[in-house]
Amino acid sequence: MYAIIETGGKQIKVEAGQEIYVEKLGVEADEVVTFDKVLFVGGETVKVGAPTVAGATVTAKVVKEGRAKKITVFKYKAKKNYRRKQGHRQPYTKLVVEAINA
Repeated sequence: MYAIIETGGKQIKVEAGQEIYVEKLGVEADEVVTFDKVLFVGGETVKVGAPTVAGATVTAKVVKEGRAKKITVFKYKAKKNYRRKQGHRQPYTKLVVEAINA
């Protein structure tokens, strides 16, 4: 059984036992998070939401919060001596999906 949930403005396909990385949720490690914006539930029977599946939830356990590897943002304009170098590390929350309740 799998589901498609919405979190952090993104849609993520999840299955029970899967580790996923989502936008930072601001919760402590070992807490349980419940997602109620379930857009689709698949398996033997299919449930499609309009826009969400009524009564369906996905529970996940928080493993840790962290920041991704640094990326370099470099802007420049040719022949104008304009250069800007900036780094960015995106914060994330690592989850383990425990159950899909449909």
